[in-house]
Amino acid sequence: MLTNKGKYGLKALVDLAGLEPGQTAFVTDIATRNNIPKKFLDTILLELRNNGFLRSKKGPHGGYALSKPADEIMIGQVIRALDGPLAPIRCASRTAFEACDDCRDPSSCQIRISMTRVRDAMAAVLDTMTLTQFVASEQPDQDLIAGE
Repeated sequence: MLTNKGKYGLKALVDLAGLEPGQTAFVTDIATRNNIPKKFLDTILLELRNNGFLRSKKGPHGGYALSKPADEIMIGQVIRALDGPLAPIRCASRTAFEACDDCRDPSSCQIRISMTRVRDAMAAVLDTMTLTQFVASEQPDQDLIAGE
């Protein structure tokens, strides 16, 4: 499940992707535009910067900006940087695998097998979706709204 940290981080990246090249945005402005608590956003943006997604500049013309083009930022990488593995349970994770205490045989556990398929499906979407595509998908899909 995507945490608020992950959701707010994605909202901030979408906001920053809308800036003109060379432009930066202050944390306060990003927080206000996206209804995100500023203190929490400070922490998230620092983490995104430390993971190479953002650059920051101090001073009156400072703020945050994307560190690379939006079409080079993969949504799966962002979510992993903020929330950790995509797997819904630890035993289905490729990078943070932990066997369950109550599991006799992880290789035949139906829960693990199913959750591994869920992880793979999520990764197939999120690891191939760029921030540019994510921003484009922000527009409501009329079929989804109509419930089709």
